Amino acid sequence: MRAGALTKRATFSRPVKDRDADGKVIQSYIPVFEAWANVRWLRGGESVMQARLASRSPAIVTIRAHATARDVTSEWRVQIEGRAFEVKEDPRESDDRAFLELLVERVA
Repeated sequence: MRAGALTKRATFSRPVKDRDADGKVIQSYIPVFEAWANVRWLRGGESVMQARLASRSPAIVTIRAHATARDVTSEWRVQIEGRAFEVKEDPRESDDRAFLELLVERVA
């Protein structure tokens, strides 16, 4: 991949657990870093969960490899152009180790 193909701005957020005023545990996401990214859409699908049809929109997000990006896990989220994505697996290095590829799925 060439660096010129990284055309979308992505914000990576990690989960944080906190307690609300009633003492209930709530999970939110705080932004950690931003990076230029390339999004390659994969073939989507549909699944039936709890008698409802739900569409899936998987994609591969590619970013430059750096120390902070290597901390991303499958619990993180990515925001790209107003769309939220869940990271489905830990990042994989490209063959030349210059980029990281993440399998993500759009949040409904």
